[in-house]
Amino acid sequence: MGVKRAVDTVLDIARHKGAERIYTYGPLIHNPQTVDFLQERGIIPIKDLDAIPICDSNAAIVIRAHGISPLERKKIREKGLRIIDATCPKVTHVQAIIRKHAAQDYDILIVGDGDHPEVNGLLGHARGRGRVIGSCQDVDQLPILEKVCVVAQTTQSVEEYDATVRRICERFPDTVVFNTICDSTERRQAEVRELASRMEAMVIVGGRNSANTRRLATLSAQQGTPTFHIETADELKEAVLANYDRIGLSAGASTPNWILDRVVDRIAEQQRKKKQKAQGFFKIWTLSVRTDMYSALGAACLSLTAMFLERIPVNFLFLLITALYVHAMHTFNRFVNRKTCSIGSFREESYLKYENFYLSGAIISMLAGLGIALNHGIKAFFLLFFISALGVLYNLPIFPDKWRYRGMKDLPGSKNIAMALAWATVVAILPGMEGETFLSPGVAVAFLFTFGMVFIRSALSDILDIQRDRLIGKETIPVFIGKRQTQVLLTVISAGLLVLLLTSGTFGWTPSLSFILPVNLFYVWICFKLCDRRASFSGVILEGLLETSYVIAGIASLLWFYVTR
Repeated sequence: MGVKRAVDTVLDIARHKGAERIYTYGPLIHNPQTVDFLQERGIIPIKDLDAIPICDSNAAIVIRAHGISPLERKKIREKGLRIIDATCPKVTHVQAIIRKHAAQDYDILIVGDGDHPEVNGLLGHARGRGRVIGSCQDVDQLPILEKVCVVAQTTQSVEEYDATVRRICERFPDTVVFNTICDSTERRQAEVRELASRMEAMVIVGGRNSANTRRLATLSAQQGTPTFHIETADELKEAVLANYDRIGLSAGASTPNWILDRVVDRIAEQQRKKKQKAQGFFKIWTLSVRTDMYSALGAACLSLTAMFLERIPVNFLFLLITALYVHAMHTFNRFVNRKTCSIGSFREESYLKYENFYLSGAIISMLAGLGIALNHGIKAFFLLFFISALGVLYNLPIFPDKWRYRGMKDLPGSKNIAMALAWATVVAILPGMEGETFLSPGVAVAFLFTFGMVFIRSALSDILDIQRDRLIGKETIPVFIGKRQTQVLLTVISAGLLVLLLTSGTFGWTPSLSFILPVNLFYVWICFKLCDRRASFSGVILEGLLETSYVIAGIASLLWFYVTR
């Protein structure tokens, strides 16, 4: 909680900091990858206050979750820096205990790592009466003490703390003990011990400079389970886990979800390779998700549904045009933004490795789609060309440098709205342009249904990626209004689509298919639940499940057609 709170605080400041320089007193989080991203956004870690130039006296400095001593806080004020206090509330509580008992002439014993910044900060609150106890052996070297107060570093090992406290109480009967280990730390350590006892191997993800991550790896190894402490998925070579089937995974408090997700994907991919023959179809499905072919199939399914809703003959050329357009634009957008959008994604490795392949595929798909549209009619060609041009323009910086938002893609929530509008235009409007039903209620219903389904799917995906998007400064709707508010918004949109479908079917604006399509909304509700249990699935599976909502619409439409014809 404390680490997440500190990172969220800094990211909120980064969105509105303007020209103000932001420094963190030490690395904000014990995760090198996250620190690098923050530094790219102008959040600069410093080891001491002298590293801040004199000309930056009006800058702000963030006190990280570990906290600092009163003396260090005084020095910051003397330099005239604005203080942003992100000290974890649990650490603040320990500081208060130390100050209170030091004022009552207690000797303060802090059980923890003497080199850890949290412990150094706690010592500063002890008024010179504090000592750091790293192990039971350190207790035996203490002088005779009359009144003793014992606290723990918030990420200390529970077992080590209990053993050390017992030894302290044996030596100093007049001792007051406070269990200040963070409850989430206790739970995670207990879970790792229990998990390691059931697994053939354990993978612990987190910075090697993170004390709590190293402690988790130690606890796992103590169960006699082969344990691998890694920082990123790239360290997890295939041979490392080749001989294990049951693999447990945990992470330190400072490990971002997007790094953990990449490790899950890597392990899942390695496990699938061991069972390729039994999972041939599954492998093809995940490959289609990775390459956006599944998105193209979903777009064609929505196009089929739109034609039925609009009561126009099914034209397979428009199904192909829609699929080619969606594949081209998705691939092109990921290629243009590959340095940020693919980071932490299951697509990261392949996009960095096969850049030319993906770009060539996008160009071929776009040219093929435009060629088919031109062959069909000039109106279809110009509409597709116009929508494609807007898609390219969306990624370019078109506003002055002094503006906060350089391009359309930087506007909060623009990605979700732009994607939904583009899909709805190609899916619902393009097929009906040449016919008499162009301005019919069926076209409007098809357009709104497509817009709503694409918007919901896009926003759900962004909810899953909210931590990474906040880190790289991508202002999606969940980042802009928050996860809870986004879920409420999607619920309202889903309810609106349900009313639209039932109303349009009742009044005859659309065929009876409208009474079948609510099955998509039921499936979306299932996706809501799956997103809240994301740890059970790898990223590629979650994305594939979300895009299956489009395929379900196509399947429902085909079944309706064959039953009613």
